Amino acid sequence: MELKGRKRPILRMVEKMENEGLIYKNEAFQIIGAAMEVHKTLGLGFLESVYQEAMEIELTKRNIPFVPQKRIQIRYKDVLLNQYYVTDLFCYDKIIVELKAVSTILPEHEAQIINYVKATGIKLGLLLNFGEESLYYKRFPNLYPIRTNPQL
Repeated sequence: MELKGRKRPILRMVEKMENEGLIYKNEAFQIIGAAMEVHKTLGLGFLESVYQEAMEIELTKRNIPFVPQKRIQIRYKDVLLNQYYVTDLFCYDKIIVELKAVSTILPEHEAQIINYVKATGIKLGLLLNFGEESLYYKRFPNLYPIRTNPQL
């Protein structure tokens, strides 16, 4: 139920993002383009680790800055936890890229990337699935209050 004259905070953030355009639009476009090339070349049916290695090669060829398997510390109520999230790829020092090689993306896969951007304070996550006929990709902007993460 929406209160008269007031919008829920998440809806306000989504509207603001839509009005301002997509966050990291050009960078995400470059990453997705690299993933499309990997999928076009390899097709489906390989393990995630194969796509991971191929993505690293393609990102390097395209001069897209990335760190594979980057450890990002997680916050809980402004307290840094001892636990880390390890990204598949961390591109441009600001985008989490989560790779999958499954026949269908499930809600659990989407929840995973949503939790990663929320817990790390990163502004954008990309979910890429190489296990379908065509490359599946989806953007996950951080819709939660952005926290600084001094461990990046």
